[in-house]
This record gives sequence, C-alpha cells and structure tokens, in this order.
Amino acid sequence: MRLSPLLLLPFALLGCATFPELDAARTPGVASQPFPALLPIEDLIGAPVPRATPELRAGIEDRVAGLRSRAAQLQGPVVSDSDKVRMDGGVDTSE
Repeated sequence: MRLSPLLLLPFALLGCATFPELDAARTPGVASQPFPALLPIEDLIGAPVPRATPELRAGIEDRVAGLRSRAAQLQGPVVSDSDKVRMDGGVDTSE
C-alpha cells in the first residue's frame, strides 16, 4: 500500500514550525556572539570539580532563608475566622 504524497504533506509542514518560546528566551546579544569553543572530552573529564565559594554559599543560604520564610507565611489559614462564619451563614437568595 502506497501513501499518497498529499497525506505526507501535513507532516512535512510540521517540520517547518517555529518555536517562539525558545526565541523569546534568548538573552539579548546572544545571536551576535561566537559559538563556544569545543573541547576534547578528556579535558572535561580531567578538570577539577568546581566548589562553592563562601560568597556563593552565603548567597544561597540567604535565598533558602527567604524561601522558607515565604513558605511559613503560606502555611496559615486562607480564610479568616470572621469570613468563615459569614460563609457558613450561606447566601441570602430571598430577594
């Protein structure tokens, strides 16, 4: 059984789609920069493992403290007690 070229046309056109999400994620000026240098895998494997500096560690710990503080604030009740009492009364539909 042969496939008609007309049936393959929609699939071929899908390959021509653009991806605006990827284009929008690029940092301005990236398109004008040269490609990074390609290195042999041996150089990459033998390189020393990068370590966190005290400044980097302090910055990360500050961010962690801020995120934990925000998470703690979100743990409280969503609806206040007075609003809960009002909602328990229901909606007056007598009008």
